[in-house]
Amino acid sequence: MISRRITPLAGILVGSSLLLVQPALASPPALSPSAVSPPVSQAEKKPVAEGSGGAVSTVDLDASKAALGVLREGGNAMDAAVAAAATLGVTEPYSAGLAGGGFIVYYDARRKKVHTIDGREAAPKAMGPASLEGIPFDDAVTSGLSAGVPGSVAQWELALRRFGTLSLRQALKPAIDVATKGFRVDQTFYDQTAANAARFKDFTSTAKLYLPGGAPPPVGSTFRNPELADTYRRLGRLGGEWLYGGALGVEVVATVKKPPVTPGSTRNVRPGLMELADLKAYRALERPPTKMTYKGMDVYGMAPPSSGGSTVGEALNILEALPKVGEHEYLEASRLAFADRGKYVGDIPGVPLKELLSDGFAKERACLIGERAMPHPAAPGDPDGMYGPCPAAPSAEATEAAKEGPETTHLVVADRWGNVVAYNITIESTGGNGIVVPGRGFLLNNELTDFTFGPAPGDPNLPGPGKRPRSSMAPTIVLDDDRPLLALGSPGGSTIITTVLQILLNRWNLGMSLPEALAAPRATQRNTAQTQAEQAFIDRYGAELTRRGHSLVLNPEIGAATAVEFLRHGRLQAVAEPTRRGGGSALVVSERR
Repeated sequence: MISRRITPLAGILVGSSLLLVQPALASPPALSPSAVSPPVSQAEKKPVAEGSGGAVSTVDLDASKAALGVLREGGNAMDAAVAAAATLGVTEPYSAGLAGGGFIVYYDARRKKVHTIDGREAAPKAMGPASLEGIPFDDAVTSGLSAGVPGSVAQWELALRRFGTLSLRQALKPAIDVATKGFRVDQTFYDQTAANAARFKDFTSTAKLYLPGGAPPPVGSTFRNPELADTYRRLGRLGGEWLYGGALGVEVVATVKKPPVTPGSTRNVRPGLMELADLKAYRALERPPTKMTYKGMDVYGMAPPSSGGSTVGEALNILEALPKVGEHEYLEASRLAFADRGKYVGDIPGVPLKELLSDGFAKERACLIGERAMPHPAAPGDPDGMYGPCPAAPSAEATEAAKEGPETTHLVVADRWGNVVAYNITIESTGGNGIVVPGRGFLLNNELTDFTFGPAPGDPNLPGPGKRPRSSMAPTIVLDDDRPLLALGSPGGSTIITTVLQILLNRWNLGMSLPEALAAPRATQRNTAQTQAEQAFIDRYGAELTRRGHSLVLNPEIGAATAVEFLRHGRLQAVAEPTRRGGGSALVVSERR
C-alpha cells in the first residue's frame, strides 16, 4: 500500500506560497452590483484546467464561467459558488434550482477551519411516518406530496452572510443574464427533457416551459427562461423572506397543494402537505463537519442528515485497516459501510458518528473482509466503543438498491486566498417532481421520496414533522497540515458515496493523477446482492471479481464528479468529467505558466 507522501502526491505541496491571504482583510472587498461580469460567450467545455488565482469545476460551462467571472472581479470562493449554483438552476434545471436544497463544505483559509451549511429540504409539519406508505414510488415522485420545504435560498443567504462578500442580488446577476439571453441546448439537456416529456406534459406550467410546441427544444437551439430571470430579480431585491413566508411562498404552497394538472391527464397527482408556516419555520443550519484521517490527511465531509461524510469516512477507515487495497477490498468496505449507514444514520438524535468513524470500529469491521465476497447482505456492526476480535455476523434483511442516474449536481470553487467550497445542490430526481411553479420558471423538488416509505419500525430515515430526509451527498475537502489538498464531490443518488470513495482510492492507493482518477471506470456496491458497474470496469476487473464471488451488473454511467487539487507553488488543477453526463467544465483564473 502506498504511503501518503509518495509519488502520486508529489505534485501536491502546501507550502507558505499557497495561501495568499490578505494581511488586513478576512475576505476580499465587497463588489458593486455592476462589478460582477456575466458569463462570456459560449465556447467548448474542457475537463481539465491548470493555473493560479482561483479555480472552478462544474458540469456546465455557463455555470463555471459565472463563478470564474466573480473570482476575476475579486469575489471569493463562496460568492462564486452561489453564483454558479444559481446559474445551474438555469442551465441544469432538472438537477438544481432555488426550490431545491443541498450541502456546502467550506474551508476558511484565514482561520484554517472547515465549516458546513445544511440547506437540506425538510418535511412539512403534517408529514408523519406513514405518510408515504403504500404509494408506488413513481406516483410519489410526480406529486405535490414529494415536495420538501426548499432550502437553497436560505442556504445561499446564510453562506453569503457568513463567508461571502456579495449580496444575494449581486450573486444572482450572472444567472439572470443567462436566463435572459439563453443558453445553447446540448444533447444532455435534450435527452433529460425527452426522458421527462411524458410527465412534463401532464402539467400546464411545465409543458409551457420545457415542451414548447409539444416537444423538447432541439439540440443547438437557444433556450431562454424569462420567468426565472424575473424570479431571480425579485428574489435579489426582496430577499429570502419573499419565499419563506412571503408572496413567492404563497405561490409555492398553492402549487404543492393543487398542482396545475393538464386537463384530460389521467395521472394520479397527489396533493402535498406543505403550508406557509412550514416555509416560515425553515432555517439553513451550520453543523460540525465529519472528520477522519486517512494516510495522515484529514478528510472532512457532511454530517447527518447526510450520510455522505460518515459512510465515505467509515469505508476509508476500514480500508486503512487492511494490509492491501484493491477493487475487491473497495467493494467489501463499501458493503460494510452501507450496512451501518442503513442501520444508524438519519436525521435523528444520537447518530453514533464518533464510533462509526473510530479506528476501533473500522478494525472490527475490516476483519470481516477476506479473499472472497462476504455473504449477502452484510449485517450492520455494533459501534458501541467496545471492540475486539471479529464478532459473529448476525443475519440481516436484504435491501435492494435500484440503479441511480445522474440526478443532483456538484461544484467546486477555490479562490486566490485559498478558500475552498465543495457544494452539492439538488432537486432530487432528474426533473424533480415535474411541476413548475406557474409563472416562476423553476421546478419543485421531490426530496421527500428520499425518506424510507415503510412500514419500517426503527428505521432512522422514516419521515416525520420537520425532519430532513437522509442524503447521500458527499461534498468532501481534504487537508494536510490544515491546508487544502483536494476538494471533490459528485451527483448520483447513493452512488455519490462510492464515486467519491473510488476517486480518493484511485488517487491515493492506485497512483492515478486526478484527471485519471475521475475518468477511470466505476463500480458501486451499496450492500446489495449485485454490484453495479460501468462496462469498462466489468471488462477490466469482472473476471477476477466474479472468481472471488462478486456478481456484477451493468450500470452504464455512475456519477459526474468535479474536483480541484492544490499543486506546488500556489497552482491549482480543476478537473471535471471528460464524458459522463456530456462532460464537465473546468476553468482557472490564470493559465499562465
